[in-house]
Amino acid sequence: MKKLSILALSAVLVAVSCKESKTDSVTTATEQAVAEHTGETFTVNTDSTTVKWTAYHKGGLNPRFGTTKTAGTFSVENGNLVSGSLTSDLNTLTTDPAAVDPAMSDGKTSADLDAHLKSADFFDTAKYPSVKFDITKVEDLAAGTESKVAGANKTVSGNLTIKDKTVNVSFPAKVEVTENGLTMVSIFTINRQDWGLAYGTEGDPKDWMISQEVDLELNVVAGK
Repeated sequence: MKKLSILALSAVLVAVSCKESKTDSVTTATEQAVAEHTGETFTVNTDSTTVKWTAYHKGGLNPRFGTTKTAGTFSVENGNLVSGSLTSDLNTLTTDPAAVDPAMSDGKTSADLDAHLKSADFFDTAKYPSVKFDITKVEDLAAGTESKVAGANKTVSGNLTIKDKTVNVSFPAKVEVTENGLTMVSIFTINRQDWGLAYGTEGDPKDWMISQEVDLELNVVAGK
């Protein structure tokens, strides 16, 4: 039995080390001053915008994924994105049914996971109903910077607030601005522990089995 346990642990560690990244990494910092709103205002089209999330068990196994609804505005000056704010309503958080097989999860469904994520065990939406992202800076993507997003041309930095904690994150993005519209595409990974998101108390085995990595994919569409 002991030998079997060691083999099982080794398999998990190998899976962790071999998980292929399909997202960009973020650079984190303390909360920064929010960029001033200047120029023209573009309003996010909530129906056309998608914010997808993916969470994993250890080693990238058994992923759970879904979406949230997002609203917000951007400021554009001289054809460039200069500032903006996005708010995701966590009460709209929905797990894709394809991510949860009741036969493999003791009969639990995607709806059960939705309820659990909204509970005090995780997001506590009764107290913290939304996640907010306020842009602090937008820069041209540095030459030679690799990104998982085809055509990435900017580095977007902003204060990401989850529950009662704010962390500044910077990530590559493809930002396109036209006379009447704006799109922003990005896919990056955050560490949930940076925002104190844990299941149970510190060191709880239930929390250990969940990867600290959470992937976020933004496809934001805005217009005048």
